Amino acid sequence: MHLWGIDLGGTKIECVILESRTNPRLVARQRIPTEAHLGYEHIIGQLVKLIGMMTAETGLKPVSIGIGHPGTLDRNIAAIKNANTTALNGKPFDKDLEKALGIPVRLANDANCFAVAEAHAGAAHKVMPDAEVVYGVILGTGVGGGLVVNGKVINGRQGIGGEWGHNYLDDIGGPCYCGKTGCVETVFSGPALERFYAKLSGEKRKLADIAAHAQSGEDAAAVKTIDHLIRFFGKAIAVVINIVDPDVIVLGGGVGNIDRLYTDGVAEAAKYLFNDGRIDTVFLKPALGDSAGVFGAALLR
Repeated sequence: MHLWGIDLGGTKIECVILESRTNPRLVARQRIPTEAHLGYEHIIGQLVKLIGMMTAETGLKPVSIGIGHPGTLDRNIAAIKNANTTALNGKPFDKDLEKALGIPVRLANDANCFAVAEAHAGAAHKVMPDAEVVYGVILGTGVGGGLVVNGKVINGRQGIGGEWGHNYLDDIGGPCYCGKTGCVETVFSGPALERFYAKLSGEKRKLADIAAHAQSGEDAAAVKTIDHLIRFFGKAIAVVINIVDPDVIVLGGGVGNIDRLYTDGVAEAAKYLFNDGRIDTVFLKPALGDSAGVFGAALLR
């Protein structure tokens, strides 16, 4: 049976059709703008439009569809929360979509979709196809995570299963937009690392430049910034490993491109594990690039 998935972003909506769960070959793919500034009903209209375009192209019709989106569906209030596409917040998005489309809809946070994709068809699947627990990490403008157990995403009671970006880490991060202080995201997201570097050096640089300068060893502030990342990444990811003990952790997002995370960062995490200083968790770079979210949406179950 063909699988349909949609990745709903702040600026674009992407839809794919895959051959099947056992053979996730791409059949068709299209994108249109989200135009979120035009409001909630318009977003739903764009989703309906895109599915219609895919049907016209392929002659296929979905019997159900998976959708990755910002924020999370809190089933206790039957509405979306925590979405930076703010038009979705407080809305019964799943019910409204099912009414508009006339088919069952499966929703998941975009980080969860990343984790599902890398578990089923990406890095984790290629390296350890029999992995029971896969944790997908987003390290970019924000910090998030998704947890996949036996092939299925764990949403949790409040729809925040797998999240770690807003766990408390250290006051050094300062206030967070979520209302708390010292969240993981405030300590080593991409913007947080750029702010840390600027405070040390008095200069503004993009993270890629900071990482390159740190690797050359010629910029002391850059070296301290990446050391800061390694130290706190180790502390933060060790909490995840101590609780759910993943077989594989896949690091996505721009920060995840920093090679020291896979060596020094892993060694730092080992210091905080309840495992006699040893770490057997496999850390991987993602294999699917910007396709992970929409592939993961199609693979939701």
